[in-house]
Amino acid sequence: MAEQKILAGYAVRRVRRQAGLTQAAMADALGISSSYLNLLERNQRPLSAALLVRLAEQFDFDARGLAANEPGGGEGALRRRLADPIFADLAMDRAELIEWLAAAPAGVEAFARAYDRMGTGDTVAQGPDPVAAVRREVQRWRNHFPDLDAAAEALADELRLGAGDLYGAIAERLRVRHQLTIRVLPVDVMPDALRRLDLHARQLQLSELLDPASRAFAAAFQLGQIEARGEMDALARGGGFGDRVAERLYRRHLQSYFAAALMMPYARFLRACEATGYDVELLQRRFGAGFEQVAHRLTTLQRVGARGLPFFMVRIDRAGQASKRFSGASGAALATAEGRCPLWHLHMAFERPGALHVQLVGVEGEGRWLTMARTVAPQGRRYGATAAEFVVGLGVTADLAGPLAAARGIDLAGAATPIGLGCRQCLRTNCPQRSAAPAARPLIVDEGERGLSPFRFAAD
Repeated sequence: MAEQKILAGYAVRRVRRQAGLTQAAMADALGISSSYLNLLERNQRPLSAALLVRLAEQFDFDARGLAANEPGGGEGALRRRLADPIFADLAMDRAELIEWLAAAPAGVEAFARAYDRMGTGDTVAQGPDPVAAVRREVQRWRNHFPDLDAAAEALADELRLGAGDLYGAIAERLRVRHQLTIRVLPVDVMPDALRRLDLHARQLQLSELLDPASRAFAAAFQLGQIEARGEMDALARGGGFGDRVAERLYRRHLQSYFAAALMMPYARFLRACEATGYDVELLQRRFGAGFEQVAHRLTTLQRVGARGLPFFMVRIDRAGQASKRFSGASGAALATAEGRCPLWHLHMAFERPGALHVQLVGVEGEGRWLTMARTVAPQGRRYGATAAEFVVGLGVTADLAGPLAAARGIDLAGAATPIGLGCRQCLRTNCPQRSAAPAARPLIVDEGERGLSPFRFAAD
């Protein structure tokens, strides 16, 4: 890090404003001059390693979140937005982009939010997307909700005092404290539901199709809905959703977050992660959870003073459509981008169900990442019914991946598979897998020559 020039003016200014300090006060706390801090905030001086350490000590400044804290997600994220064909005539080069980021960070952030909210003309015509609104709010928190984590951890410790079996302890608490009994019903009685709250019968009804991990999650989900209502109400109000559907989706995310935090309490889970090298399959067995539940939990480990590695997670179907995307503190475009590269083993995991696929990838403009992917099947599958299948992908930047069990035997500084963020955003030339030309790049057609790719375009 000492050899890199890190321009982090926006992030430093944001930390200062959150602390309610003037430039003079913050400069005094860091042992530098006000004029030097002013240059840092205007991106006219790089952030040194020594100053990074002081920022971390004084203000809990997390260097791993620099990219995520940059206006609009930083240069790479801004380039992806400007690749939209509606901006093709602007021909903004990298120097202009960097100058814009440095000179008007708030303007960049405003542009990014407006673009993400409104999207293309089709999105405007259809109205706001509630799923996108929830994703924005979750990412604003970097998918870490400290109040929910604290409440779930305290409750988990209390439940452990009464029983070693978490599911049994939750069932007993629901029965004694909330007069709700859990009843597992045959699939013929619940043909189209996996979980149902029947307040008239005072029952939480669960389908027999649920495996033990999913039953525990469903019970924890219901308990959190009751006992963490205050925390969830406050978070929902803070989201400022104008759409009732978006607010309900957000509440469902918070309830799922609480359930996972109850099954995998923060401190115990982080210790287990560090002791096992973030071995997902071992963590599953230790905490009685499913692969997808553990993968999602790994994206939330951002407690002040006790941070885990910044993972991202994405879940796709065979058509490449993403139904879950959590970039957490990683800021990974691999999670947030609409497109994906077929050279990424995320797609190949469907060929070997249940196997863990590990791959070192180099993402254009986004650095190097160690990724893991494995198939998962949703609960509720019956013989003869449509068999759904998804792949869950996890990733962490390669320079932090050394402690991972999945990284053993992999040269993290060696050759990485070059991938992009979908052909319409990828600017790699001569890719034999290319299926479309990049947006905002004019095609070059030469009848006398055929390259590796049928799409030849101006490189810049």
